[in-house]
Amino acid sequence: MTMRAVVKGIGHYLPERVVPNSELSRSLDTSDAWIRARSGIERRHFAAKGQGTSDLATRAALAALADAGLAARDINAIIVATSTPDLTFPSVATMVQDKIAMTTGFAFDVQAVCAGFVFALSTANAMIIAGQAKRILVIGAETFSQLMDWTDRSTCVLFGDGAGALVLEAQRGDGTKADRGILAADLNSDGRHRNILFVDGGVSTKTVGHLRMEGKEVFRHAVEKLAKTAQRVLERADISDHEIDWIVPHQANIRIIQGIARKMSVPLDRVIITVQDHGNTSAASIPLALSIGQKDGKIKKNDLIVTEAIGGGLAWGSVVLRW
Repeated sequence: MTMRAVVKGIGHYLPERVVPNSELSRSLDTSDAWIRARSGIERRHFAAKGQGTSDLATRAALAALADAGLAARDINAIIVATSTPDLTFPSVATMVQDKIAMTTGFAFDVQAVCAGFVFALSTANAMIIAGQAKRILVIGAETFSQLMDWTDRSTCVLFGDGAGALVLEAQRGDGTKADRGILAADLNSDGRHRNILFVDGGVSTKTVGHLRMEGKEVFRHAVEKLAKTAQRVLERADISDHEIDWIVPHQANIRIIQGIARKMSVPLDRVIITVQDHGNTSAASIPLALSIGQKDGKIKKNDLIVTEAIGGGLAWGSVVLRW
C-alpha cells in the first residue's frame, strides 16, 4: 500500500471588480485587439482598495472546505503560495488560519512566483507521504495589481488578482498509476535567469517596486522548460501523453499555452484555458483553472491531469495527479 495526497475539495475566489481591456486602453497606448493578439487576455479582476491577498485566500479556502465537506478543525496545515503577501510577515497562511478559525496545526507561505502553486503542491504531497499531516489546505493567492507599473503597457495589461485553493487528504493507494492523488512531481530553478522576470523593490530597497519582464526571453524559456518538465513528470509516473485527460497549465499567455500543447502533441480541447477571463494571476492561476474546470463539468473524478508553471527565479515545475 502507498500513501497518496488526494484532492478532497477545491474552490476559488475572484474580486468583484472586472477590468476589461477597453478600460486599460483609456489610459495606455494599447487596445483590446493588441492585448488579445499578444496574450489572449480579454479581462481580469482587481482587488478592491483595502482587500489584501489574505482576504482573497480566505474566500478561496472557505470554498474549498465547503466543497470537501470539511471544517477548519479538520485541517492540519495550510500552505499558501504567493509573491504578494499583505505584510513582510507574518505569513499569509497564518492570517488565513486565523480568519477561518483554525486554532491548531501549522501554516506557512511558499514563494516561487508563478510556479508557487506547483511548489506548494509538491511540498504538501511530501508532508502527507511523511505522515506530518493528514489534510492540508493548499492555496495560491495574489494581488499582482499592486506590483504593476501603469505606464508599462507590455506588463500591466497581463496580470490580475485572484485565489484558488484545494484540500489534499492522505488516502491509501495501491502504488500504481491508477491511484487517485498526486503521482509525481518535478521541480526546477535556475537563478542565472532572474533578471528577465523580477520586481525592482523589496525590504532592502524600502520600496514595493514594480514588476519588470523581458517578454520574448520569458516566452522562449517558458515553452521549452514547461514541455520538458511535463515530459519528465510523466516519465516518473509511467504515463504516456495519450493517457492524459487534461493539461492545466499556468495561465500566463495563450501563445505559451498553445506552444506547450503542440510540443506535447495534446489537442487544445484537452487543455483548460482561463487566461482570457482572469489574465495572469501568478500562483493563483492553476488552482483557479482547476476549480473552474471542475465547476464547468470538464474535470471529473479519476481524470488524469498534468499541471505545470514557470515563474520568476526562474523557477518551474510540474505535477501529475489523478483527480
